[in-house]
Amino acid sequence: MTDSSQSGINLSKNYDVLIVGGGNAALCAAMTAREAGADVLLLESAPEHFRGGNSRHTRNLRYLHGSNNRHLTGPYLEEEFWDDLMRVTGGKTNQDLASLTIRASNNLGAWMIQHGCKFQPSMRGTLHLSRTNAFFLGGGKALMNAYYATAERLGVTILYEAEVVDLTVQNDRFTAATFESGGGRQTVEARAVVVASGGFQANIDWLKEYWGEAADNFIIRGTPYDKGRLLRVLLDKGVKAVGDPRQCHAVAIDARAPKFDGGIVTRLDCVSFGIVVNKSAERFYDEGEDFWPKRYAIWGRLVAQQPDQIAYSIIDAKSIDLFMPSVFPPIEAESISALAEKLVLDPAALTATVKTFNSAVRPGNFDAAELDDCVTEGLTPSKSHWARPLDTPPFYGYPLRPGITFTYLGVTVNERAQVIMQNNAPAANIFAAGEIMAGNILGQGYMAGFGMTVGTVFGRIAGKEAVRCVIEDLKRS
Repeated sequence: MTDSSQSGINLSKNYDVLIVGGGNAALCAAMTAREAGADVLLLESAPEHFRGGNSRHTRNLRYLHGSNNRHLTGPYLEEEFWDDLMRVTGGKTNQDLASLTIRASNNLGAWMIQHGCKFQPSMRGTLHLSRTNAFFLGGGKALMNAYYATAERLGVTILYEAEVVDLTVQNDRFTAATFESGGGRQTVEARAVVVASGGFQANIDWLKEYWGEAADNFIIRGTPYDKGRLLRVLLDKGVKAVGDPRQCHAVAIDARAPKFDGGIVTRLDCVSFGIVVNKSAERFYDEGEDFWPKRYAIWGRLVAQQPDQIAYSIIDAKSIDLFMPSVFPPIEAESISALAEKLVLDPAALTATVKTFNSAVRPGNFDAAELDDCVTEGLTPSKSHWARPLDTPPFYGYPLRPGITFTYLGVTVNERAQVIMQNNAPAANIFAAGEIMAGNILGQGYMAGFGMTVGTVFGRIAGKEAVRCVIEDLKRS
């Protein structure tokens, strides 16, 4: 391996490690491999100002830690972390890889700080994350800028607007990648490859293969560049698939959001404090099932299952200040009937739904920060917590659409981040990290900050193991 820190691209050379992708997982792999002495080339399909994939829209990361620190209010230990993951996935996970992810995240914040991350003081409010999740100062964009600066300082070679369209794989061994750049196609060789190019959520035609025409009503929260091209290539090359193609990190977001790249600000956190109805003004799920960070990512899928993939969150004046402000203002009215008209719902139907809900609410001690005892009785679906009558004008409504963050269909990996072929053997020198392999751990559901956990843990593993592979390869030669 060389120790050069060249800034240009020499396509005639054989790089040690090729990184495909430009988000958190890719950069963690690139920095780790470069620090181990590898000559690293990173190909990012997006332009430089859009670099970072979905990671530039993130805000926090969940990691194992034994005590409070400057940005976390208390400990988050393995048993609780495990229980949280099992609850949101319903046990649909590779438990060995899930356990590895949790344990390998131990005090991950320190490594991130060493690589340029800055954390803000602990988050307060309705997200209930001040103890479990560390928030990036400046958000994901600032984190990605810091990581890119560190990668460049370390000597990682980076090329933007370079979309990898094919991999040369012979006898389950990678030898070269073909990418499009500057209007033409070029080929680069490397001794190992780490694929961290995300899911296929921005590929509406691919989503339609599983969701049908409903996918036309989906909004893609993140980068428009995650079209799954490398995922398709790997599967076509004989890599074993993992994950349900209809499962994804899908959030209920404001229906007025842009089709692509609206980011975190389009999410709505008001669901827990009111009711959600479909276009027939009927409730369809328990809005207070659990704390919002453990349930917010099921609501996109729930809305996707409703007619025309549309729903409406209804709250009253008692709750308007209990959640993070929305980027689009709520639709406001002095009565439920008037609100229904503004939302283009049947006024009589919505009024009846609200009346039925209000009658089912049983008095309790409301506490937005706890799983309180404000519940409904004799109502289907029930509301398990934070149930209060909608009786204080003005009333507010938000239209909801499914906001897809990333898809769970991906490639199977082992604990070394090696991709597994259809014959159940690991590929010799092909590794994966981030969203493209998250389906190994996230069979369904999601919890706040965990995608960044998976990407950081497996990015570091992939970078380390790719270098090990290169060293072994050089010894043999």
